[in-house]
Amino acid sequence: MRILFIGDIVGAVGRKALKASLPGLKTKYNPTFIIANGENAAAGRGITLAITKELFEMGVHGITMGNHTWDQKEIFDFIDREARMVRPANFPKGTPGRGFTTIKVKNEELVIVNLQGRTFLPPLDCPFEKVDEILEEIKDKHKYILVDFHAEATSEKLAMGWHLDGKVSAVVGTHTHVQTHDERVLPLGTAYVTDVGMTGPRDGILGMEKVSVMQKFVTQLPVRFVVDEGKWHFHAVCIDLDPNTGLAKKIQLVRKDEDQILFD
Repeated sequence: MRILFIGDIVGAVGRKALKASLPGLKTKYNPTFIIANGENAAAGRGITLAITKELFEMGVHGITMGNHTWDQKEIFDFIDREARMVRPANFPKGTPGRGFTTIKVKNEELVIVNLQGRTFLPPLDCPFEKVDEILEEIKDKHKYILVDFHAEATSEKLAMGWHLDGKVSAVVGTHTHVQTHDERVLPLGTAYVTDVGMTGPRDGILGMEKVSVMQKFVTQLPVRFVVDEGKWHFHAVCIDLDPNTGLAKKIQLVRKDEDQILFD
């Protein structure tokens, strides 16, 4: 069983990158499941119903979110109905949407869990306690479990990886938009990477237009950030899972630029 997990899709350029890249990646990797983080898909902040449908039409099977989940207010109109989308499970009790879900493709099932870190981000419920509660509920029912840990601090992400080693198929970090080169299968069989990276504008700063970001750092004055335009890059990970145990056999980075016409 193989999962292609796509890093944070940022704005229209990110969606363009997804549309351009997925056909070749499907041919090369033949993934069973394609999961993408979509919390920046609408102009860099949140997601809309139209964009949600667009991602599914491109071939994405499930969408994870993060700290920008609520930035597009229309999400309140559809998040409870969309069973293929998850928002951080450690949002307070009663929050709309779901923190984990089961995606089905043909005869395979994959549980997707979304969590948000608390270091340098809003103080949500404990993600470690929450994921333990979820695993207690589903551990005897499902073999394949993917956790998207949307967090800022590298140490917090590493802690989650070790906390879940042997308990889930994979822990993939999102949010920081820079692909890390620390992909590995942990000793007890959980695939791990600190950050998958982003899918969107290549020459901005974390997907945003660079002049305004630099102005913010130089002046410390309020600045409106907008998604950059221009060429894209595409970041993902491909994870192979053992059908007997549900644990990982291999994780590899996927990194493509718009200038790369062929997928080697």
